[in-house]
Amino acid sequence: MKELNINGAVMKCYPLCPAQKLHNYTLYFCPAQVLCIGTGLYVQQDIDFNLLREAIRQSYERFETMRLRFTKDENGEVYQYISPFEEREVRFCDFSDWKEEEAHKEMEKWTSVPFERLNKPMNEVVMVKLPDGFGGIYLKVDHMTMDSSSIVGFTKMVLEIYCSLRYGTEMPKPMYSYIKQLEKDLAYEENSKAKQRDEQFWKEEMECENEPMYTDFAGQGRLLTQRRENNNPNQRWATVISQSPVASISVYSLEKDPSKRLMDFCEEYHVPMASLLLMGMRTVLSKFNDNEEDVTIKTCIARRGTLSEKYSGGTRIHFFPMRTIMKPEMTFLDGLKMIQAEQSRIFRHANYDPIEYTRKRAEYRKFKAGASYECMSLTYQPLTISGDRKEMPDVPYKSFWYTNGVAGQPLYLTVMHRPEDNGLNFNFEYRTDAVSAQEMEYFYYYLCRVIFRGIEDTNRTIGEILEMI
Repeated sequence: MKELNINGAVMKCYPLCPAQKLHNYTLYFCPAQVLCIGTGLYVQQDIDFNLLREAIRQSYERFETMRLRFTKDENGEVYQYISPFEEREVRFCDFSDWKEEEAHKEMEKWTSVPFERLNKPMNEVVMVKLPDGFGGIYLKVDHMTMDSSSIVGFTKMVLEIYCSLRYGTEMPKPMYSYIKQLEKDLAYEENSKAKQRDEQFWKEEMECENEPMYTDFAGQGRLLTQRRENNNPNQRWATVISQSPVASISVYSLEKDPSKRLMDFCEEYHVPMASLLLMGMRTVLSKFNDNEEDVTIKTCIARRGTLSEKYSGGTRIHFFPMRTIMKPEMTFLDGLKMIQAEQSRIFRHANYDPIEYTRKRAEYRKFKAGASYECMSLTYQPLTISGDRKEMPDVPYKSFWYTNGVAGQPLYLTVMHRPEDNGLNFNFEYRTDAVSAQEMEYFYYYLCRVIFRGIEDTNRTIGEILEMI
């Protein structure tokens, strides 16, 4: 921590944590809007927008990372600090006379406008009125300040405070301190024993004797082409080549009943939904790559195991490779158990800096720039707005995730629950010059086939499922 003069006031400023450094690094090769996350939550109810404005104001005061800002010291290093609470204007936009599709396109435009990065607010909340009696809030945040868990937490807080003001329900519990949790994270980085153990673990993973194999969402063509270009027939890594950060999002919605079948299966067999999704993804990648047994996917780790981590806001996501080698005779259920065990093994060492690991692996394996064993990343977001107590019972509501128009990586799948029926939405964010919408639709189709063939008979082998699909 160091004290810096910010506009005449001396503020306690802290270095970036590794999760923030990952996003800050993205700014070196992408437009600043890549860190903008735009979301919307709208209910079909006659909203008292004066009370909603007050709920937003109180939530802003309670939620520290909504007041997180960035500055630079005399050496140009980026630091962060919490600004004191201040009254901010909350805009109101009435789109009730618009076509709803056009209203959402307008909010996509908002999402593509980057924030000023130094000593300025890193979020915006707008009250929105849509056609057909829907209304609520649009929220834009900078990814260096909040991740999806934080976004859900803030939106849920606004709802709870609004309901408390309007209906007399219980106020939400206080947040944990972001700064205290940040101090714990920074203490870990000071060559702590925990960091030393994690560093040794990832060193051994990186230097494994049997090198992983790249498997692509579009089949073996990319790897075979790059083997020829590099005159290396044994090359096991590849690059999803993209010259432009321009991106789009394809959203596929799994209906309520089949989504519930997946959730019921996970509950019955004590399997995390993320494990089931990874099992499906790695089997599809195997199918697309001549039934390859060795598959690696980059998996998102939220790092919110403690109450302080869960309820302090901020951005805590780390990405690490999750590799599985599955023989054709292995059953679907045994494959799930393998993935669950591998996830648990990785999670114990997930505080390590993912940028540092990626850099060291590239040096060790002599990668070309941008090369990897993983063609795509997965995030599963288990949190829903409704939570344990339903703030607005029997009121239709819907949520949106708005593209900012660019992406930091070629392909990124986020699976989230729809607030209106708890069904699953599969959000494929992709760079349009590297991935096509048709490829995403193809991948989603096979992903569903694999998962449902597996859960209807857990004793089916991987080989049998590969033949069936």
